[in-house]
Amino acid sequence: MKDTDRQLLVDLRRALLHLHKTLLDWERAAYEKVHGRTTPGSLLTALMNDAQFAWLRPLSELIVRIDESLEIDALEGPEVDVDAMVSLATSVIAADEHGSAAAQRHHQAMQEYPDAVFAHRAVTNVLKSRQQGGTRA
Repeated sequence: MKDTDRQLLVDLRRALLHLHKTLLDWERAAYEKVHGRTTPGSLLTALMNDAQFAWLRPLSELIVRIDESLEIDALEGPEVDVDAMVSLATSVIAADEHGSAAAQRHHQAMQEYPDAVFAHRAVTNVLKSRQQGGTRA
């Protein structure tokens, strides 16, 4: 993998992790209104199993895929399709009030939680850097 592609994936991973945490904080607040305060372990169980958190799972899976791609590259494994990762990231972070259930929930988070807007913007900036042919720090 080219150094610029590796840096893009590192930057994308960092931005996606921040977005994921921001969206999780927002969803956790909604969850706790119904279920009461949750411990970190209970939250992890809910994140993996509760339908309320299902819309966040593709984002979690994307972060894992990027981690795996970076490991494969470090081990000189098969070539990583960076364009496919960027395309997948673009679809996973879609925020559309008329789109999929995940896109609708993401849109709602951005309407209600300003931190989600900033975190989303950070991801889109990384993705735009790919379109412009470079990477952003």
